[in-house]
Amino acid sequence: MIKPEKLRAEALKLPHALERPHFDWASFRVDAQKGKIFATLPPHHEFSNVFLTPDEQRMLCAAEPGIFFPVPNKWGEKGATSIRLAACDLATLRSALVMSWRHAAPVKLHALLPGK
Repeated sequence: MIKPEKLRAEALKLPHALERPHFDWASFRVDAQKGKIFATLPPHHEFSNVFLTPDEQRMLCAAEPGIFFPVPNKWGEKGATSIRLAACDLATLRSALVMSWRHAAPVKLHALLPGK
């Protein structure tokens, strides 16, 4: 089970990550030119959203249907994916955050990821 504080800490460990409000949700963004949101956390803290490719989304939803599900709107059709925090473990969360971060971050920042 992932608590909101743990999700926040893991998201902010990523290079150039920062937290900013996104309407009434928390969003985690890459603080760089053309950096984008890579994760969101709604006030109810039941799930978090990450932004993947449709292929990545299909893979994760098929492999871990109890954890991952497409966001139920047009964003979901483009790869926006929800993570059930109560069902998720730390390794799975980290992997999903890194995948999403890679799509939001400029390529020149990818070498800053831990383990690179």
